[in-house]
Amino acid sequence: MSEFRTEPIVFPTGRPDQFNPPEQLRSLRNERPVTPMTYPDGHVGWLVTGYAAARAVLADPRFSSRRELLRIPVDHPLAQESRRPAEPGLFIRMDPPNHTRYRKLLTAQFTVRRMKQLEPRIEEITAERLDAMEKAGPTQDLVREFALPIPSLVICELLGVPYADRAEFQRATAVLINRESTLEEIRTTFAGVTEFLIGLIARKRAEPTDDLLSGLVSGGELTDEELGNIGFILLAAGHETTANMLGLGTFALLRHPEQLAALRADPSLIDNTVEELMRYLSIIRLGPLRAALEDVELEGELIRAGDAVTISVPAVNRDPARFDDPERLDVTRPAGGHLSFGHGVHQCLGQQLARVEMRIAFPMLFDRFPELRLAVPAEEVPMRDTMSIYGVHSLPVRW
Repeated sequence: MSEFRTEPIVFPTGRPDQFNPPEQLRSLRNERPVTPMTYPDGHVGWLVTGYAAARAVLADPRFSSRRELLRIPVDHPLAQESRRPAEPGLFIRMDPPNHTRYRKLLTAQFTVRRMKQLEPRIEEITAERLDAMEKAGPTQDLVREFALPIPSLVICELLGVPYADRAEFQRATAVLINRESTLEEIRTTFAGVTEFLIGLIARKRAEPTDDLLSGLVSGGELTDEELGNIGFILLAAGHETTANMLGLGTFALLRHPEQLAALRADPSLIDNTVEELMRYLSIIRLGPLRAALEDVELEGELIRAGDAVTISVPAVNRDPARFDDPERLDVTRPAGGHLSFGHGVHQCLGQQLARVEMRIAFPMLFDRFPELRLAVPAEEVPMRDTMSIYGVHSLPVRW
């Protein structure tokens, strides 16, 4: 076991280009995949860059997800705010048995039947967006016209949220995940979203419909506060992550034309393509976050009780011990294995929905516009460098 804390690093930032993570992550993974790291508040915890170590942490109940124990690895306006226990319903920042209770209720709503029912509607929504793009063309912002509306419409339908309200929750999510937002902006924004959701829940109680929120309301096991917080998590996660994958994924395929050509030549590669884009792009940048509940030995390092742990998804998804030639985007790579959806009891609840949206949207986009290309030089595409979820702010394209 190596000596505790030798020359702790700080969280690596600054990408060498638009698709690759910081170079330091690679050297850390090669030299010391579980390495001491200093957090902005001075706490010395750990950064995990190795695939095997990351899976071990995510599967081990000795590592907690409780919000009051966690630390954010970069300066963030919520750094102090987050050191309080999670509010009722914010299950992603809880451990069993509280997490288990919420997760069980939600799993009952994310049924295979409901996901299958959504597939034809996702195809309709995608076709509608493509029709609108073609009519308005031939130069458009793919994020505004395609990548953001599709998952927003889908999550609105799934949850039973009026689509007319989408602009407000999109704006709110952008404020909440931007590291440059002020604490006052975040507090005000979250309060506004909560107020909107509480009002929506009241309407669901009065007039339930066949949607996920109505199902949770009619179950009678959750308070309005719990329902509002769960609704916020699902709304934010349900559109923000998939929207960024659609935008950044399209950018990556346009910048790797040989991979796009392979997908067009063999449409059956779409499952592999979605999984490979998830692995290669790894848009979750600041976690998952955990904290040790007791002393744990990991990869020869002693993680002491109370130590904060940050897992670098971009690093673990490019670990050559798990993936051959990991620095290369390869849509023929056998699908799966990446940790972009997490692992263990906190694995992403909506991962199958996200996969379905991407499996439908990418082929329909490139079938409709076979000559799709960037409308600006690649280096001018604005990237989401200050956001905790990576992607493109906009993607000007033409056909």
